Amino acid sequence: MAQPTPRIIKETQNLAKDKVQGIDVTPDPHNFKHFYVIISGPPNTPYEGGVFDVELLLPDDYPMSPPKCVFNTKIYHPNIDNLGRICLDVLKDKWSPALQIRSILLSIQVLLSSPNPDDPLNNEAANQWKTNEGLALMKAREYTQKYAKKH
Repeated sequence: MAQPTPRIIKETQNLAKDKVQGIDVTPDPHNFKHFYVIISGPPNTPYEGGVFDVELLLPDDYPMSPPKCVFNTKIYHPNIDNLGRICLDVLKDKWSPALQIRSILLSIQVLLSSPNPDDPLNNEAANQWKTNEGLALMKAREYTQKYAKKH
């Protein structure tokens, strides 16, 4: 069976030791490449008060390739589709081996605070954000209250 690389061991230890506010990370005890993540909705956003379940998977060639991240909690956001896939530059073409799991999770948290309707995965939400942001924020709040309840 494969063993974690020194880098994965160090990153996992750092995540446990130096916690990020609003992000709780639990490594899968049976798979060192699989992390369960709980992201608290950032304050002053329609996601505030919500608890979002995200999974992070490291590819076999990590850190040469970015982690795969998916929201398991349903969310109304222009950059997250209804399958939970995330459109984020650091998970695609802006990935660099210098980045770490921690920086990816922080980027996802920032994305919740600052949706980017110009690079959408959820076109309906992006169009709503562009044409009637108030309505989009209201719908995002409704989704948060309905699907992202505290456990």
